[in-house]
Amino acid sequence: MKKYVCGVCGYVYDPEVGDPENGIPAGTPFEELPDDWTCPICGASKDMFTEE
Repeated sequence: MKKYVCGVCGYVYDPEVGDPENGIPAGTPFEELPDDWTCPICGASKDMFTEE
């Protein structure tokens, strides 16, 4: 699965890890994240992420 990088702070969303602190289980592809999901570090929206 592809990783995505936040263009604001550099946080890397790794689908193999997910974002468990925000209710996103491991194995969730970036494309399947809720539209209102934001970067857990800086709060940037999904459209601020680019494929790594």
